[in-house]
Amino acid sequence: MLIFGVMPNNNTAGGIMEHHLIKSAFLKRQVKVDCYLPMLSAGINEINLLLINDGQDLVTMNFQYILSGLYEQQAITPLFCVGLHCGDDRRNEYATAKILDYDGRGTKAAAHDQFVFQELLPFLAKKYSAFTFIEKSYAGFSLGGLSALDIVWNYPNYFTKVGVFSGSLWWRDKDQDAADFDEAKNRIMHRQVREGNYAYWLKFFFEVGTQDETADRNNNGIIDAIDDTISLIDELKKKGYTDDSIAYLELKDGRHDVSTWARAFPAFLKWGWGISYEL
Repeated sequence: MLIFGVMPNNNTAGGIMEHHLIKSAFLKRQVKVDCYLPMLSAGINEINLLLINDGQDLVTMNFQYILSGLYEQQAITPLFCVGLHCGDDRRNEYATAKILDYDGRGTKAAAHDQFVFQELLPFLAKKYSAFTFIEKSYAGFSLGGLSALDIVWNYPNYFTKVGVFSGSLWWRDKDQDAADFDEAKNRIMHRQVREGNYAYWLKFFFEVGTQDETADRNNNGIIDAIDDTISLIDELKKKGYTDDSIAYLELKDGRHDVSTWARAFPAFLKWGWGISYEL
């Protein structure tokens, strides 16, 4: 257990970080889980829960200090954050669970979903039984962001918000070099949104950097990372979501790396759980 931040007068200016290993029957491996608990005043037991894929990246960015800084500023309400460390087979675990990509990747994504719902959430409910989770949200980076969005979109009754940082929204069921490749039809997450149902309570946060990559698949002068994100937002708007439900953060010098996501994460936290904030 690691205590982080400063905690004057019993205020929520810091927290506790606890590490756990969960033996998953679905993923057939031990999943390392880091729990970032805020310091709460006596008698408060209701709190929001945020699950975050690629929990190892939170360690790299010193996530506990990002949280403690926001608590000290009284910028966000207390939040229970849980970082899920990825496994060695990340490209099969973090994917779209119902549809494999063109190269057959994503074979363990359904097992990852089962781990979340049947092992992780029950573990948290038992281990931290003193808490009642008011709302649940999910976030992730790159493939982890794709996975988070896929889970929230397909299980909307469990969640209220999703954060996608440099999301792998290019994920497709046909090779882009195929003669009949059509990005409007073959990007998997875009099609799921187009064919899915509208859940009015869901809110979406997307971050992408102008230097996330250099590829420009359709030669329109916009890198694919931005193109795929903006077109996914367009699909959400066609479905019925408005600007009130969607936040888009484009970092002019942002890259596909942990330091960029660390810069963007406070904006996400203040957007989702801010005491008073505008993006």
